[in-house]
Amino acid sequence: MAVFLSDEQTDEVVDLEDLVAVAQHVVLQERIPADMEVALLLVDLATMTGLNAQHMGQDGATDVLAFPIDEPGESTPDAPALLGDVVLCPAYARDQAARLGRGLQDELRMLTVHGMLHLLGMDHDSPERERVMFTRTDELLAGLGPTGSS
Repeated sequence: MAVFLSDEQTDEVVDLEDLVAVAQHVVLQERIPADMEVALLLVDLATMTGLNAQHMGQDGATDVLAFPIDEPGESTPDAPALLGDVVLCPAYARDQAARLGRGLQDELRMLTVHGMLHLLGMDHDSPERERVMFTRTDELLAGLGPTGSS
């Protein structure tokens, strides 16, 4: 599976290779077909605020948005297989991480896993689904080595 990353923000220094490795870890663990593509996009607060308003109808920025495109196995052989896009806001994640007593890179790792699981159809819109999603997030994060930076 191809993981593409575009860093369009300048607010935070982020270990981009680590985030790609996290996405690739999720791909392997969740058995996402090798012919699928996913994009990670890092944006600033203003961009995330606009995306959150446009797509979620919410005021203000958020930490992560996921835009699923194709489900695994859904694409025809002659068309690109696009799992979707995960949009992260490192500036928002920095403040959130500080409130939770975590480092920025650890927070971005968690948000990358969270966004990838959303692309796979997981959600936290009920207590049971939230428990399942957050348990799987923790399991996937536990399978990663420590971050090189925080």
